[in-house]
Amino acid sequence: MRADELIARLRATGALLEGHFILTSGLHSPRYIQCARLLQYPDHAAWVGRALGELVRPWGPCDLVVGPALGGILVAHELGRALGVRALFVEREGDLFVLRRGFSIAAGERAVVAEDVVTTGRSSLETAEVATRHGAEVVAAVCIVDRRGPEAALPFPLVSLARMTIETYPPEACPLCRQGIPASKPGSRPRP
Repeated sequence: MRADELIARLRATGALLEGHFILTSGLHSPRYIQCARLLQYPDHAAWVGRALGELVRPWGPCDLVVGPALGGILVAHELGRALGVRALFVEREGDLFVLRRGFSIAAGERAVVAEDVVTTGRSSLETAEVATRHGAEVVAAVCIVDRRGPEAALPFPLVSLARMTIETYPPEACPLCRQGIPASKPGSRPRP
């Protein structure tokens, strides 16, 4: 039921895109989910936070929610609001995620990682590594859309509002490239 509601909200806000996209992972895809288009509306963002909050409650209380900049900032904030806990974000310094802006994590705190879309799980893993380096226990991760393939397992539970199977291709095997369809890079992380 939640997935149907999410898909309707994504469609209503123009967040489901068709074309030729280069994902943050470097993979190519004919579809892209631009959650920023959904989250720009506070009522949709609040709904996302409440719905994710219901999904994460089985892992028990948490002390904080942490998301990767840029896509996880609003998701972490709204989930933190729904759970009544702090929400912070990690951001890149060079190739690594770090805590900045005076954020801190105390040893023993229970953390939930929050993202918009998970494709390879790399950002979730890197965000969790920052939290654990500071002494937190990562109890779960949440995302709006889980589009991982079976090869992208995570060492902690991941729950989502919807799981979507969307084709991805390595650049050298991309049929969209072979057709000469121009590609765009809508993600937040620079790519080589």
